[in-house]
Amino acid sequence: MTIKDCIKKYSKQLREVTHIPNKEVEILILHILQKNVIWLHLNYNKEFLEENILEKLIKKRATNYPMEYITKKASFYGELFEVAENVLIPRPETELLVENAIEILKDKSNTNVLEIGTGSGIISIMLAKLVENIKIVAVDINDDALALAKRNAKKHQVEHKIEFIKSDLYENIKNNKFDMTISNPPYIADDYKLPLNVEFEPRNALFGGEIGDEILKKIIDDTYKSKIPYLLCEMGYDQRKPLISYFQNFEIEKYEFYKDYSGFDRGFSIKFKKGDK
Repeated sequence: MTIKDCIKKYSKQLREVTHIPNKEVEILILHILQKNVIWLHLNYNKEFLEENILEKLIKKRATNYPMEYITKKASFYGELFEVAENVLIPRPETELLVENAIEILKDKSNTNVLEIGTGSGIISIMLAKLVENIKIVAVDINDDALALAKRNAKKHQVEHKIEFIKSDLYENIKNNKFDMTISNPPYIADDYKLPLNVEFEPRNALFGGEIGDEILKKIIDDTYKSKIPYLLCEMGYDQRKPLISYFQNFEIEKYEFYKDYSGFDRGFSIKFKKGDK
């Protein structure tokens, strides 16, 4: 059977789990053969000899198992990152968080940044690549995430700029002389029903408590107590109003919210006033 015939045959099995079934079959074929898209376009009529492997991967994907976990890679900010089970899959919306951080840091020198919940390391790694003279401490409570983040940092040649530490939020952070805290924390309410594909991802990277914003609020508290000037976080689309109310507990110079690619509230930045209340 040719590659073209395989795409036609197996795309039918993915119609219930993706709006791009043909494309996903192509991705799996390229993953199996370790080839690129240009090669595929030139070889659609070539005999495909790995149908048994493809069939197994198609069956797995048809259960809503994430494509990123099958191929063990994901694109973020135009770069390719390694992905692993038990670690949150990078989302395109998080690129906006990185962009907002760069906007604040671009004119500063010798900056020190703390990332809470680094996951696969994408935020810290992109900041390390795009901001000169930056030092980053990236923490996570997940050993698998820390190991993956270290591999990604090495792959992108920024491991000398990032120190990875196992820590529950600020718990094991000794140096509080940071210019910014940045985080994509768990912010989903515990009783929220996840989409089927997201069910495969680690729950402790998704659920933020009974209401959902408990960890977010703890990060705000700890950042303020540590006298760190800037805080940037992702958040849930429905958390803007309660967060604005919570901000009243702190001396804040200014705060801003930003929307994601679908127009939903997705994150915020805070600049705290110097000193405590």
